[in-house]
Amino acid sequence: MSTKSKEWKLVRGTWIAAEPILPGVWLRKEGGHVVRGRATDARTGQQKDVWRVLTGSMKNEAYQWLQTELGRIRSGEVAAAPSKTPFATYAVSLLERKINCGDIQSAAGVEKWENTLTHLIASRIGEMYVEKIRTRDVEAWKGEVAARVNAKEYAPTTFNTWLAVLKVVLEHAKRDLELPQNAARDVMPLDTARHRVYTREEPNALTVEELREFLACMHAKYPQYFAMTYTGFATGLRPSSLRPLRRRGPTPDIDWSAGVLLVRQSNARADIVMESTKTGIDQEIAVPKELLDVLRWHVDTQFRPGPQQESDLLFPSELGGFRSRSCLDKPFADVAKATDLKKHISPRAMRRTFQDLARAAEIRDVVTRSISGHATEEMQRRYSTVSPVEQQKSLARVLRLMDFRHAKRRPAPGGEESGEGRRAGGEDQEKSRER
Repeated sequence: MSTKSKEWKLVRGTWIAAEPILPGVWLRKEGGHVVRGRATDARTGQQKDVWRVLTGSMKNEAYQWLQTELGRIRSGEVAAAPSKTPFATYAVSLLERKINCGDIQSAAGVEKWENTLTHLIASRIGEMYVEKIRTRDVEAWKGEVAARVNAKEYAPTTFNTWLAVLKVVLEHAKRDLELPQNAARDVMPLDTARHRVYTREEPNALTVEELREFLACMHAKYPQYFAMTYTGFATGLRPSSLRPLRRRGPTPDIDWSAGVLLVRQSNARADIVMESTKTGIDQEIAVPKELLDVLRWHVDTQFRPGPQQESDLLFPSELGGFRSRSCLDKPFADVAKATDLKKHISPRAMRRTFQDLARAAEIRDVVTRSISGHATEEMQRRYSTVSPVEQQKSLARVLRLMDFRHAKRRPAPGGEESGEGRRAGGEDQEKSRER
């Protein structure tokens, strides 16, 4: 029968034949077919209508598509919407969502994501649609970065940070875009065993003797930074925790009469303050009089008239705001040079040195962590540098427990000490037998 002799009816803006040519399949006047049907959605228990214009399809193909779709609805399956989402668009929107939802709160966390996405967007991954990224693409990107790691352009830890962020992005994409898998899930990080940040020659920590000379020089050359440096070495607090400490105001972080320091904020960069510590746990540190005296001296003598004196901060900048992240870099480098220090030192040494000082003072680990704010014993060990003297004294205590010369002797068969016993027993046993 020719198309001209058919009867047509207008349904939802499309002209279709009056009668179906297969169950649920109608011939379309402009070509192709229209499929329609109803099925009960297993997820809601409600009837769901299916209507689709399939241009250029054969009737059997249209019928098969309809049956597949109705079966999917009855089983509660969710079909992945065919789409093309540029990686850059999705990744940037995800970061905005995470910030708005509070999943990323610290400025340092935001900075890490921004730096990572900048690299990823400039790489082969950034050129692709999220839906089209495959594991082989991630492995190829890993190979490119690994070559630059081998050339000493990047540290392996840098790539591992990028990979960790990529895995998070693609895991969200898997859920949001209903993708079959996370293409980066099984990609392994680079080995860091051969990349040592801290070594015997460069531990980024000071011995007790070096620290005393370092602090004396800091006090003489940079008195404005002395109290901050002294507090850092004395408590092991992060610089990001020291910068936002408030000496006064509605919510001061130091109780001068009780001698208590409250650590409950973090300032990672600029004027951005996170209303919690890096670990999310507020700290309350009871500090001794010696440290309070240094802080009082700092407030009484080191603040310039104007914004600095008017500031509520304990360690304000000359403008009254937060000190910059790099405020201690130059003083540390200059003092290290002035004291003829034979190793590199950075402000992070305050945190590492504190761990060594705490062990030398025989402070219990649980107390040490309560002061420095390390969340786990593993992180505490990571920031520790065991000295040769510490090892020697510890082994000496072990050897005292092993002292065989005070062991009770058992007589050898025949009532005589064995030759081994005579040799081990020494001169006293020989004299006893002579008597």
